[in-house]
Amino acid sequence: MPEASLIETEPAAAVTLAGERVDVLRAFAKQLGERGEELGLIGPLEAPRLWTRHLLNSAVLAPLVSHGARVADIGTGGGMPGLVLAIIRPDARFLFVEPMERRCVWLQEQIDLLGIENAEVRRGRAEEFHGAFEVDQVTARAVTALRKLIPLTAPLLRDGGEMLFLKGASVEQEIDGAKKVLQKHRVRDVTVEELGTDLLAETTRVFRAKLVRHG
Repeated sequence: MPEASLIETEPAAAVTLAGERVDVLRAFAKQLGERGEELGLIGPLEAPRLWTRHLLNSAVLAPLVSHGARVADIGTGGGMPGLVLAIIRPDARFLFVEPMERRCVWLQEQIDLLGIENAEVRRGRAEEFHGAFEVDQVTARAVTALRKLIPLTAPLLRDGGEMLFLKGASVEQEIDGAKKVLQKHRVRDVTVEELGTDLLAETTRVFRAKLVRHG
């Protein structure tokens, strides 16, 4: 268990981003900081940058979640961005799609512990749920390149649904490498947005696009 001094001090931006839900986010940060490395959810060097690298990097996505939306988060893992978003946006409903059993156990434990009423865990890979449900938006962080991620997630979206993927500095190259896949799956209105420019030292890049099956 990491010493408390090794876990990053909460940045001021946490209150700005989480608002009245900040206490719940703090409780999750404590759990992840103390147990995340032991459970293989974060690396050994992540506790000192837990807030900036993981929690707030995910939290800046919250304003892009539509009011009342049904959202599938693919490969939720330790809870980023899905659990962070579920905490901050109680008006939306979240499905955490995660193939690893021990991570599903962790996620369910956190849902119960934190009193999260707008999320549920679905164990399995994204492709196993094609045809099982349709959502308004789909999110993912550090899962795979766009050329692989889009075929996994497009079938989960309703017509007009939206992709919101947290990406790194190479996102433009990923888009170039996924042109055929974007066309095949009728993904339109592709943009890259930088979030957190006024709040975080390192901004968050988001691949944003819509699925248009008709028209």
